Amino acid sequence: MPVEVTVEIEIAAPVHRVAAFAGDPANAPRWYVNIEQATFETPPPFAVGTKVAFVAHFLGKRLAYTYEIAEYVPDQRLVMRTAQGPFPMETTYTWSATASGGTHMTMRNRGEPRGFSKLFAPVMARMMRRATRKDLRALKALLER
Repeated sequence: MPVEVTVEIEIAAPVHRVAAFAGDPANAPRWYVNIEQATFETPPPFAVGTKVAFVAHFLGKRLAYTYEIAEYVPDQRLVMRTAQGPFPMETTYTWSATASGGTHMTMRNRGEPRGFSKLFAPVMARMMRRATRKDLRALKALLER
């Protein structure tokens, strides 16, 4: 059973600032509740094909996985897909300007749990939604200081 979670938030900061901060994997541990570490596996510049290794904790387990940038349009869209990890996952960020000069950000995670994890797909979706909401609230708090 596929898992798909989409969460949106309005941030009172301009698109270029939100996209630059949220789109930089080095900042992930600052606003993702579950991510402890992000390390570039490929040299700059940040572009399609860039690989980033992450270490996270989710549902009581330590997860190590590598995302590869699949699509990148500065200040608009970033799509990352697992190149290595416990189950295939894709994360998409989109950013657009609001009428007030802020940013509307959407974060979508979708994946296909494998093996034993398939049984827990509905629970995983709820936990992912809860964590993603916390992540975006933390990002908002950081950028609206």
